[in-house]
Amino acid sequence: MAGGPVLSGRNWGQVPRIGSRGMHGEGGGRVSYLDIPTEYRGTSRQVCGLWPYVVGAGTPMVGVPLGRNIITGATLCCDPIAWFERANLISNPSMFTLAKPGLGKSTINRRMIVGLDFRGTVSLVPGDTKGEYTALMRALGGQVIQLGRGMGALNPLDLGEMGSAASRLVGSARHSLLQEATGRRSTMVAALIAIVRKSLITGDEEALLGRAIELLDDTDLGRPPILGDLAQLLKDGPEALRRMVLADGNDDKYRLAIEPLLKSLMSLVEGPLANTFNRQTSERLSLDRPVSIDLSSIPASEKTLEGAVLLTCWAEAFASIEAHDRLTAAGLEPRRNFFLVLDELWRILRAGVGLVDRVDELTRLNRQIGIGQSMTTHSTADLLSLPNPEDREKAKGFVERSGMVFLGGLPRAEMDSLNAIVPLSSRERELIVEWSIPPGIDNKTGKEMPPPGRGKFLVKAGANAGIPIQTALTQAEIKLNDTNERWANRIADDDEPAAGLRGMPAAGAKR
Repeated sequence: MAGGPVLSGRNWGQVPRIGSRGMHGEGGGRVSYLDIPTEYRGTSRQVCGLWPYVVGAGTPMVGVPLGRNIITGATLCCDPIAWFERANLISNPSMFTLAKPGLGKSTINRRMIVGLDFRGTVSLVPGDTKGEYTALMRALGGQVIQLGRGMGALNPLDLGEMGSAASRLVGSARHSLLQEATGRRSTMVAALIAIVRKSLITGDEEALLGRAIELLDDTDLGRPPILGDLAQLLKDGPEALRRMVLADGNDDKYRLAIEPLLKSLMSLVEGPLANTFNRQTSERLSLDRPVSIDLSSIPASEKTLEGAVLLTCWAEAFASIEAHDRLTAAGLEPRRNFFLVLDELWRILRAGVGLVDRVDELTRLNRQIGIGQSMTTHSTADLLSLPNPEDREKAKGFVERSGMVFLGGLPRAEMDSLNAIVPLSSRERELIVEWSIPPGIDNKTGKEMPPPGRGKFLVKAGANAGIPIQTALTQAEIKLNDTNERWANRIADDDEPAAGLRGMPAAGAKR
């Protein structure tokens, strides 16, 4: 065989054996480290030369596309509604996000809002303290309600959507919804009083409020009652209220009994919160499109006002969805699912004593009435630094009950307390700590570089191993983010092509 290879008798007919790290035998070799190949995804038409001779990684592909697995390069798709309803990967359609400020917590929520909008899910942000969702909601054709000093108002005694729904129902369904509305309004006023007095309202006081609200409903005012009407009713002291405080026919005893409650209520009627809560609701929620309540005009220093408005807005959102659920059950409205973004949880938890209970009550029934829920805060310290031990345990439950947890950069000092709530491996803890490193300075430009953990999250679902991802935004989304300039720099460095808001990042795009 002229010109051909010369084979000795020693290796004639032998076929080299290929192992997991190289070829065995003469002329072979072993590789000590194997790079994980980048994963690409495409249809059978696009990659017909490879299909079906490839397999993908185990990263779920159900839900909103968020970004790529940092280790494998595989695309991750997820959201609490899809993983609960379609994939059956979690038992509760909720998520909790923990990360230091500026690392992209709100970006995750905004991306999910965009993706869920395509599936017909209505997103509500009932308390946007920084105005981070306003531009996105307007781009999606949604509703933006602005509340704050000199702006809109939210009347906690207005029946709202529950009243509108009750007017369309009959019989026991109508009576039941009106009873629910009365209970919710009583709870809401009690929570506002707890915020302004910075202490718990007693059970007797809350019962008195509930009865007074029922009496107001029986009074023909020609308009929804406001807190000023409630205060006046307490001052007048009808017999039904006097009997509740055991002061029949004794004016002095009645005034003494209601004085603490009336004093707290008057701070809402005539105090600094009056302009927001002692007026008729300026604009009601529309549940046929995305909604954001913009509270960015409230200064961060006014913690009492901010906490009171946040809690009232959250309660209004849940009440509106409950009303829609009753109409759906009666066959009067088409079934819709909702995605609630409850951002800046720490602002409510620190606003007053007993508010953990109020948040706990609001968020326990999301699965029964078709609500996907996202709660966000900065750290476990926000949950575990509450003064009351019972409040701390309940606040921990917000994370423990969540179907999935997104963990961004957090300091090492929090790892032990975090691990007690969300079990983490040693490698997962190290990743989270690495992502919390502060940004450095670019030696060439002298400017601050983006934090190394920006856009990076560990997605945990139960006791399963976490999925580390790097979120990716389209060019249209970048323009709608408050952190657009920093995100733009990151995307530009990667030469990511421009795309419209309606175009998710291509799953096979090279990173």
